[in-house]
Amino acid sequence: MKRYLISITSLLLILTPFARAQENIPEEVLEAAREAARKAAMEVIRQAQDSIAAIQEAPEPKKTGAQKFLGGLTVGGYGEVALTRNFYSDNVYRYAQPEKYKGDQHGRFDIPHAVIYIGYDFGKGWSMQTEVEFEHLGTGSAVEREFEEAGEWEAEIEQGGEVELEQFWLQKSFFPQLNVRAGHIVVPVGGLNNSHEPLNFFTVYRPEGEFTILPSTWHDTGISIWGTVPLGKKGASMRYEAQVLAGLDAMRFSRDKFIHNGAHSAFEFKVANSYGGALRLDFMPVTGLRLGLSGFAGNTVNNTYPKEQLSEQYNVKGTLLVGAFDMQYKGHGVVVRANADYGHLSDAATVSKLKARRSGGDSPYSSAPVATVAAAAGCEAGVDLFHFIPKLKGKEQFFLFARYEFYDSYIPGPGDASGFDFTRKHRIAAGINYYPIPQIALKAEYSHRFLHSDFNPEPSVSLGIAYMAFFNKK
Repeated sequence: MKRYLISITSLLLILTPFARAQENIPEEVLEAAREAARKAAMEVIRQAQDSIAAIQEAPEPKKTGAQKFLGGLTVGGYGEVALTRNFYSDNVYRYAQPEKYKGDQHGRFDIPHAVIYIGYDFGKGWSMQTEVEFEHLGTGSAVEREFEEAGEWEAEIEQGGEVELEQFWLQKSFFPQLNVRAGHIVVPVGGLNNSHEPLNFFTVYRPEGEFTILPSTWHDTGISIWGTVPLGKKGASMRYEAQVLAGLDAMRFSRDKFIHNGAHSAFEFKVANSYGGALRLDFMPVTGLRLGLSGFAGNTVNNTYPKEQLSEQYNVKGTLLVGAFDMQYKGHGVVVRANADYGHLSDAATVSKLKARRSGGDSPYSSAPVATVAAAAGCEAGVDLFHFIPKLKGKEQFFLFARYEFYDSYIPGPGDASGFDFTRKHRIAAGINYYPIPQIALKAEYSHRFLHSDFNPEPSVSLGIAYMAFFNKK
């Protein structure tokens, strides 16, 4: 380009004397000079255009092997720190002898979850993702005092310890409407399992209702087909996901947590004598609003090791049905989330008897009974005060929030005379979430858990800090 500028400058220098002396030069000489200048200028322009076209058509420099690898790599994670003072007893007999433990209090500092995930895009629609989760600071076995086991100390191993491979899958994407995923995948039944990262709820800990009665995070090995389908209205869409999975293990269900531990395996593999199916539909009718329906169905009795013909011997299947609704709205400085979950287990009384026979000693199974029905419902709403301050809007966020939820992990079925009033709980929470940057939240809350009038209320104060981010993006 420098060459073309020099040519144009030289042309102007040549023409300048003619311009100054044109009054003394014959007209035909001037005309010839003008024509020569025009042709020279056109040639300069043509050469410049050819050079620009050659630059545009030139191939991009070849990427090195490292550049190609990093271009397909995605690294991210999330984690949370929780500091809590509970103004109630943590004794395993606090419900059996409430007067004795009235007025007690205790504190807990914890790292509930710390997760690293790595994804890679191989190209041509093929990708993979892994997610490793560290829970409660530790690895290996943990010792607990079990209320369900008459206060006995019990060593527990969950998935080989407190480090879990929460996701590991390979995926083929054909187009946005059709993707096939196989491996260890998240089961998106319920609002919490669908959005379990700490910036997707206001409370310091995960919402109690869904966390209590459902596996959380629910992850299992299987095959998933999913996709996003645009709907008729502008911007509206629907996302679907259907999964075939290893079934849950009824021997790991319990009174206090319903099916929470049913997806876990104490063995080096997941028993899959029976299968289960999960389905989720999300509707996004307008910007900022999502409505979700999800469910799970499967038989749970024969998923034991070693395999026993329990279904045939006792004419019992332990069919589990779970249905859930959840929603979220984000817009105009307001966030609203809600959930409703219902679970039904057939043959619960027989399952409870079978569990009792297989507990004790080094057995991984609990003797606690399991209910026919469990349910949870909750709603939370937050207002971003900074949204209404022009200087802070879009830069930082400061939410005031409140949450209410109800849950009961043991709702007896017909003929079940068991009475466990302490499993029925109402909980309120209120507090703040401050986001100095979009990836980090500082949380503070006061919560109060209400039980049946025979038991002591359970208030607490919690502080937390959480992050959720991708460390690099393609």
